Amino acid sequence: MRDPRRKRPPVGAPSRHSSSPRTRLLRAGFQNVTRAGALLGDPALLPLLPVRDGTDGVRSAGGVSGRSSTVRVRRIEDRTGDVEIGPGRQELIEALSLTADPDLALLSLVRLAEAAASVEARHHASFRGVEPGCTRTPATLLRSLLGASAAEPREHRRRLLAVLGASQALGDFLVAHPEHLTALAPARAWDAPEEPEAREAMRNTVREALAAGTSQNRGIDYSSASIESAAPGSAVDRATAALRRVYRDRLTAIVADDVTDSGPIEHVPTVCRRMTELAGAALDAALLIARAAVGPQADEVILAVIAMGKTGAYELNYISDVDVVYVVGPAREPRGMGEPNEEHLVDVGTHLATELAHVVSATAPEPPLWPLDTALRPEGRDGALVRTLDSHLAYYRRWAASWEFQALLKARACAGDMELGTRYEQAVAPFVWEASRRENFVEDARAMRRRVEKESVPRSGVDRRIKLGPGGLRDVEFTVQLLQLVHGRSDESLRVRGTLEALDALSIGGYVSRTDAAALSSCYKALRLLEHRSQLFRLRRTHDLPRKEENLRRIERGISDCLGRGDSLWEDFKDLRRRVRALHQEIYYRPLLSFAATLSADEMALSPQAARERLAAVGYTDPDGALRHIQALTEGVSRRAAIQRQLLPVIIGWIGEGADPDFGLLSFRRLSEAIGGSHWYLAMLRDSPVAARRLCQVLSSAHWATERLAEFPESIAWLDDDAELEPRRPGALAEEIAAVLRRRSLTGPDDAALAEQALEAVQAILRVRAREEVRASLADCLDGIDPERTASILTDATDAVLGGALTIATGLVIAQRDGIDAVATGPDADGYWQTALASHAVVAMGRLGGREIGYASDADVLFVHESRDGADDAAAAQEAEAVAKQVVGLLASARPHPLEVDSDLRPEGRQGVMSRSLAAYGEYYGRWSALWERQALLRARACAGDGDLGRRFEELINPLRWAEGGLSTQDLREIRRIKARVETERLPRGIDPARHLKLGPGGLSDVEWSAQVLQLAHAGRIAGLRTTSTTGALQAAVQAGLLSADDGGVLVAAWILASRLRSAIVLGTGRASGPRAQVLPVQIREIRLVGRLVGLGSGRERELEDLYRRSARHTRAVVERIVFSDGGAHDSPPSAPTPSASSASPGRGRSSATGHIAGSAKGRGEQARRTSSTAKSSRTRRSGGARPSRRPSAGPYPWS
Repeated sequence: MRDPRRKRPPVGAPSRHSSSPRTRLLRAGFQNVTRAGALLGDPALLPLLPVRDGTDGVRSAGGVSGRSSTVRVRRIEDRTGDVEIGPGRQELIEALSLTADPDLALLSLVRLAEAAASVEARHHASFRGVEPGCTRTPATLLRSLLGASAAEPREHRRRLLAVLGASQALGDFLVAHPEHLTALAPARAWDAPEEPEAREAMRNTVREALAAGTSQNRGIDYSSASIESAAPGSAVDRATAALRRVYRDRLTAIVADDVTDSGPIEHVPTVCRRMTELAGAALDAALLIARAAVGPQADEVILAVIAMGKTGAYELNYISDVDVVYVVGPAREPRGMGEPNEEHLVDVGTHLATELAHVVSATAPEPPLWPLDTALRPEGRDGALVRTLDSHLAYYRRWAASWEFQALLKARACAGDMELGTRYEQAVAPFVWEASRRENFVEDARAMRRRVEKESVPRSGVDRRIKLGPGGLRDVEFTVQLLQLVHGRSDESLRVRGTLEALDALSIGGYVSRTDAAALSSCYKALRLLEHRSQLFRLRRTHDLPRKEENLRRIERGISDCLGRGDSLWEDFKDLRRRVRALHQEIYYRPLLSFAATLSADEMALSPQAARERLAAVGYTDPDGALRHIQALTEGVSRRAAIQRQLLPVIIGWIGEGADPDFGLLSFRRLSEAIGGSHWYLAMLRDSPVAARRLCQVLSSAHWATERLAEFPESIAWLDDDAELEPRRPGALAEEIAAVLRRRSLTGPDDAALAEQALEAVQAILRVRAREEVRASLADCLDGIDPERTASILTDATDAVLGGALTIATGLVIAQRDGIDAVATGPDADGYWQTALASHAVVAMGRLGGREIGYASDADVLFVHESRDGADDAAAAQEAEAVAKQVVGLLASARPHPLEVDSDLRPEGRQGVMSRSLAAYGEYYGRWSALWERQALLRARACAGDGDLGRRFEELINPLRWAEGGLSTQDLREIRRIKARVETERLPRGIDPARHLKLGPGGLSDVEWSAQVLQLAHAGRIAGLRTTSTTGALQAAVQAGLLSADDGGVLVAAWILASRLRSAIVLGTGRASGPRAQVLPVQIREIRLVGRLVGLGSGRERELEDLYRRSARHTRAVVERIVFSDGGAHDSPPSAPTPSASSASPGRGRSSATGHIAGSAKGRGEQARRTSSTAKSSRTRRSGGARPSRRPSAGPYPWS
């Protein structure tokens, strides 16, 4: 809205410094200055102006008396003239400038002055009376208004001019009946204390007219023409004309209040209510006339007029069709023999209804009031016009369509026999509030809205629909009515008729957010204001914004700055429709409505017995426990409890569709208790088209994800946006972690304080990784587990955390060594410390290196460093060792989401130093590397720290892991030996190997070793195999002809299935560690959880084990051919032994191996002992030997 503090004069207000009459008129808002000047000097107006202006006149166009003002204006418009503007005319111009259309107001004023003088003269000559509230001397009254200085006459003048400037039709009415000028007096305003109620005034007027028509001796003239030319006519005609005049008299008072109100938008409900009361009074009075027209037969029946639509809801416009339904019944004191039969009742009632419609809608000397529409009656236009109450009810019980009950929502007895009307209201109410249970009710209502919108599309290109178009009044009304009908079954506070009252009730009950309700209410009133002002000009029934510019200008001036934000009325109108459409789409198409509509009233109200039966029926194993959760969530009078009472009837059904409903409802309670006070949480579940159902799906199927939702409440908002569940863009997490670290500095006074600050910083960055785990878990729960997407999210998060931890650890080591001044400036943009003695990098290994990690994966890494120029190598190595230990220690100590970092794949295993220089790595791999190290390096990938150092490390190891010589027979035997030992010794005790997803036959290890054997054998000559990805290597092997398409497909499918099951076990059961974290579940509850997560439908979860065993059996057959057969895809030309220093070490610049790192000799001895031990102890299941017992680790390597 425009700034209310910005005060400016109304549009067209004149300036006191105007230099000429023409300029003053232009500034006052006159469009036709020539005509305005002529009208200001019109002979009909001059006698009414103050005497001091009597000498003013038209200079170049003299007045011609005796001619009509229309003829004079037409002649003067062809000339250009000025008037001399004295104080009196200046005051009139200023008053006219405040009207919506000064030209129209002035023209109507001149016409009114001429008519008032004529009528007053005839009144004096005839000595006849006038209708109650009118004046015999309209010209005298008008003269006093134009020249008055007292407050009440000035207010009367302001109301008169405002009406004349807004409505040509009401100006015509006053010109035809100047005696009704008093209708605009403040004392005769609609709510004036002395003014009788409209219903009473109309009934009295009609009775007097009917009596006068009968006696023919009354002195008051009720004809529609002038007094002298009035024809006597029938009593019915006289009463009809009198009714229409008094109706417009009261209408004029309503309009005067409206167009002079300072807040027209907020005044809209008042206008609607008054117009509805006026219409009801008119119908009640018209029924008296109809009874007089029908005659004595009318006394045999009672007739109730039931208002429908806007009339029933007290939302009538200035000129609308009035929707009604008629109910007929026998008179309470019947005349004659007994009660009339139904056919007779209907005949007489139909005659009455027909005469009633004639009174208010038929063409006559006095214009009709409005169309009377009866199309909402049973069977529509094809049905009987009038029915008895029993006939109405029989139709609604058996034949009525869904839309008819929506129409009945606003049914209200408004005229006629109010007792019969009240009985009708009470009888149809149950049909209304049970209508939403009808089959496809919500879908039918939505289809009807779309049909109405489509059928009303204008033929012209510009859509000016205020009512029926997208973003129009119907969008608001249909939205509100659908919410009422669905939720009103159990909440009687929603059983109101008015749209604005219903919006307030929906907001109070929590069915619509306060913000949305306020926005809809504001937009609805603004659109109704535009509709009112569009109709007001000619009092014609229209629901479109005018096309002509002058009509738009009149509306815009009339509402001034109160409407909108744009620079024009058209822009404001489009903005209103956009806002309404957005809210309509958001609320009207909630899936919650469709599901709530199918529930019974007991289910909606959550009565204990109905809830217990429903809970047991939908799958809850402990209905009593679930009832306790429901009671805890819904008790109380808070807004949160109100919204949860609305949500729970549907949510318990959605949770019941999951694998573990009891845990899901418990989790919903915990979550609501933890964050239910947040304004957005319950509102999003209520308003979002998908969030509530998705949350239920997660809560009832994924224990691991559920436990983390309350910790990261913002993640619940992701359920409403698919884009939030996708992996972040590359580098986004690293930027976020860098920003986190910039807000945390190392300033502690001692080493302990520094360590505590470093740990807090690591906890902060690990929280980022934990959040991304939640993102991946939600995506997997909702869209099916996708190992590639999961690994992408988790790998990016782990890389970023390792980089952040490396920065923190380096800073901590420097601060503890050199003092806090050495780290006062913080790291640079890349996370490097200027005072560090070495550059540091982290190399990812294993599944992390292959970007294949899951929820339960640790981080296998190598640490590499390189001394900076001028730094001592030993000091740099000491710093690097400390940094590596700090990285591992900080990440392991950070709670509640530690990250286990495993560096056991480093040279010499656990007995070797944690960080080596690039040169030391080159020397070691050139002289002492074993086949298992070459195999491990296949998935080495620089992931954090100094990017150049990491890249050069990869270049160093490429000739080793992708050796051109491939695999020798001895190498292959060594691989088989190690593989057999891994299968034998690493499998947990008591676990069926066939159920172990990683180490069992056909599991992840089998697939990965097969891919690695192919890489070791052929990557030297096939570039496609030079990848860290398992599935990428297998696909490259198929493309190179090393594997058949069938075998490659079997291996890839098995790897994906095992990875999905591994993730499903973590997500479903919540087990991220322990011996059973990678074993197919045996408990039926866990089987259901895992089966649902991998896509098995309800009832098919027991197929999970057969599905995996079949895949593993086919996979193992392929692995046997690749790894354990003597001839296969791994065959390669005879190769030299493991590369020596001269062939494996790249020997480039600073990367060349120039010396040994301390411990190399010890490493060689350990290597020899490891090889000897391996040769002596290997027994495998393939050779038929019994599996040896587990024994304590005896060596430095993971399987030692």
